[in-house]
Amino acid sequence: MDEIDLAHMRKSYQRAELHEGAVPADPFEQARLWLQDAKDADVPEPNAMCVATAQQGHPSARMVLLRGFDARGLIFYTGYESRKGREITANGAVAALFYWPQLERQLRVEGRAEPLAEDESDSYFASRPRGHQLGAWASEQSEPVEGRELLDQRMHDYEVRFEGEEIARPHSWGGFLIRPHRFEFWQGRPNRMHDRLEFNLEGARWTLRRLQP
Repeated sequence: MDEIDLAHMRKSYQRAELHEGAVPADPFEQARLWLQDAKDADVPEPNAMCVATAQQGHPSARMVLLRGFDARGLIFYTGYESRKGREITANGAVAALFYWPQLERQLRVEGRAEPLAEDESDSYFASRPRGHQLGAWASEQSEPVEGRELLDQRMHDYEVRFEGEEIARPHSWGGFLIRPHRFEFWQGRPNRMHDRLEFNLEGARWTLRRLQP
């Protein structure tokens, strides 16, 4: 197998610019604009984000899907007893990262995560495809399993259990709301002189500054 020449894999970012005078004063609005741009550009899963957590100084990160975005913050769903669920319960400080390579953009968000209200989790769970609902019951997320066959058997068992019935949300599964206190909008530029605009929440007001690349 040929060795991958990682040291010389380069791309010159020349697609766009990002200036202070061109962004709204509210970073939530700028984030919405970029999410819409990613959707319009047919970026695969434009709502995919990497969520990083930390417990006792040990960070971990994984991809999840953004399922809600409003004036409160960012919403995603998971098993509360999964690794990320346990780590958020122990330490609500989290970071989220969106990467849209077709647009040469990154969006970084930092904030605190908290469980979403149960009625909101119930409403979203009811909107999921039936197979996804069954999967939330069948999988003890992040726990070891002896083999794929056991997972398939558990899925079958729950198909039988709920046959002909509506599937209620398991209490071990639900949403988290990330309340941001920092946004960073990153636009790739030539010669690695990227545009980086940072919003920080100070009291009830957002402040904007440019960061060096």
